[in-house]
Amino acid sequence: MAGNLETAILGGGCFWCTEAVYLEVKGVESVESGYMGGASADPTYEQVCTGGTGHAEVVKLGFDPAVISYRDLLEIFFTIHDPTTLNRQGNDVGTQYRSVIYHQSPQQEATARQVIGEMAHVWDAPIVTELSPAQPFYKAEDYHQDYFRQHPLQGYCAFVVAPKVDKFRKMYSNRLR
Repeated sequence: MAGNLETAILGGGCFWCTEAVYLEVKGVESVESGYMGGASADPTYEQVCTGGTGHAEVVKLGFDPAVISYRDLLEIFFTIHDPTTLNRQGNDVGTQYRSVIYHQSPQQEATARQVIGEMAHVWDAPIVTELSPAQPFYKAEDYHQDYFRQHPLQGYCAFVVAPKVDKFRKMYSNRLR
């Protein structure tokens, strides 16, 4: 593992889906599911699910930029969720499921703006992905970490998470661990 890891924080709907994909990406050394962007400190899953805290479900990635670039992480991000639906992904509805990129630096912000601009030509509807400076990250409860690997046969995992992971594997086989 490289000593110069960088951080990316992305929200693409349910964090179980996003986490499951990035756990398979070569160069991503750590993935934590959590919450960001809300008004209260250290929210619980139950509080976030109400939509009242303002937090988004996100993943915090520790990645080695010598193996995978921030740009490449964003390109994967824009293919594993729908960035054109405001505050929803499929049947998951609420501000906690918004599409969001929390940037860590002016360079990440510039890269994200560029990728969003490029992706605008790929999607048939306008991209509504929020782009905001990183805020305090609150790690989700332990039972949410590595959820898909622990519960692959659970209904949501089998019918929602698994197809996203399969899509990633097919589109980015060169990026698999």
